[in-house]
Amino acid sequence: MNTRWITFQHVFDGERVHDSASVRIEDGHIAELDFGVRTDLSHSGYLVPGYLDLQVNGGGGVQLNATPTVDAMAQIAEAHRCFGTVGILPTVITDAPEVLEKAATAALSAKGRTGILGIHIEGPHLSRNRRGTHKSDFIRRFAPRTLEIVENLRAAGVTVMITVAPEEMDFADIAKLSAMGAIVSVGHTDASADQIETAVAAGACCATHLFNAMSPMTSREPGAVGAVLHSGIHFGIICDGFHVDDRMISLALRAGSNPDAAFLVSDSMATVGGPDCFELYGQVVRLENGRLINGEGNLAGAHITQAQGVKRLVQEIGVPHERAFKMATTVPATVIGRPDLATLVGRSICDVLVLNETLDVTDNAVLAPQFDAAE
Repeated sequence: MNTRWITFQHVFDGERVHDSASVRIEDGHIAELDFGVRTDLSHSGYLVPGYLDLQVNGGGGVQLNATPTVDAMAQIAEAHRCFGTVGILPTVITDAPEVLEKAATAALSAKGRTGILGIHIEGPHLSRNRRGTHKSDFIRRFAPRTLEIVENLRAAGVTVMITVAPEEMDFADIAKLSAMGAIVSVGHTDASADQIETAVAAGACCATHLFNAMSPMTSREPGAVGAVLHSGIHFGIICDGFHVDDRMISLALRAGSNPDAAFLVSDSMATVGGPDCFELYGQVVRLENGRLINGEGNLAGAHITQAQGVKRLVQEIGVPHERAFKMATTVPATVIGRPDLATLVGRSICDVLVLNETLDVTDNAVLAPQFDAAE
């Protein structure tokens, strides 16, 4: 048995950042956390649980919609792991019915695979007025087959997040999805505040990329944005400097009725860890000055990692380290009902991150077992 203590300048345990805290490493896992100095072996920077991302369309040159298979999900997960994201919800966006069917089958087969936490079904039951990059031809009203797909996934214990526009379906179907244990997220919606509140009452518990592709908040009509913030439900937000103005992110984090409602998502595409272009709906999407632009000149997903998002939250928006870390670990873990993924104790050293003082992910070899030359 190989056991040793390491003291870090800062340790985030899932709830708090502790200064000069120590961890005991035993057989490749973190066995104990002590809020003090237990050894002369010290390391600067931060020790944090690995980041989680509940909206990942692609990575490593692979786009899930183009290749809705188990291998594709694994490739995407591995691409993001290289940047500090240890768990993802591979995301299938609006497409032909057979694409959703194949992605759901892949999610069933991928259950339990390293880094794959379930599946995010983003569409096709969305608002055409708020479709964003989703192809209009494939957007359709909510259908019984979607209920069957989600029911099969949930019966097998697969985590499912499903993004819907509540005005494009019956609220009774939201209640059915929620009763199955699906995470119903409102998004790509032109719904009024009243419709959003009715959806929440029916079981919707989340919102997809706040501000983007949803009815805005105005003085006399709160829209989807205002209703989400007022309701206190969880909401994802993209922090790449393009999708949402940094000042709006700051306002949303201060305005929400629930201080732990917001979680960071990347909405990342195949370019993360891959080439600077890919094909979506028969169009080439190119990376231009940090933005992903489709043939219509619109944003088509994002080119950012969770690690970069956390860094921007702290350094560009002024979010405290503790809250930024929670937005990439604790809150998404809570959303999917996996609190174990927001802790340090019991985790493999492969699933935690060592960050430097500027929050870059560094080599975590410091956690690896050390053997004497005589051994």
